Amino acid sequence: MSNGFKMSTVLPAQPADVYRAWLDPATHEAFTGGGVATSAPRIGGAFTAWEGYIQGTYLALKPGERIVHAWRTTDFPLGAPDSRVEVLLEPTRGGTLLTLVHAQIPAGQEADYQASWSAFYFRPMKKYFQTAARPTRVKRTAATRRAKVKGAATKRRAPAKGRRTPKTKPRRSR
Repeated sequence: MSNGFKMSTVLPAQPADVYRAWLDPATHEAFTGGGVATSAPRIGGAFTAWEGYIQGTYLALKPGERIVHAWRTTDFPLGAPDSRVEVLLEPTRGGTLLTLVHAQIPAGQEADYQASWSAFYFRPMKKYFQTAARPTRVKRTAATRRAKVKGAATKRRAPAKGRRTPKTKPRRSR
């Protein structure tokens, strides 16, 4: 691909969740760790990310499936046209196959942007969605351990087949 590339990753989330996260400024900031982001998610709406380093406008939006935007950074040469970023989301085993197609990049900048998408979007997004999918663990305290033990002591389990329970054990004579 001339002045562009295509790359993919699988994220442990549903396509609709990835779509919403990409467009929501607070979530975008959370999964990239890249500072302030803004977004007006409608055709022609503007967005920024990484505190204004990235900026552009939405060209196409198909909820849960596709985001296309005119995209540029402050590193683009003066007078260079916007590049085009297309984010495709497909359900797959394990979550969402995210395919990113970045085209019309200024000459000589493709490798830098490809490495940046991987390091500053794909890896942090995987981590973000893995953490979001993980059930919340309750911190165990002495009180919760006592309650659990007390609850377990009052529960009666059915005996395994062929085993005697304390009630059916023959009594010893004295």
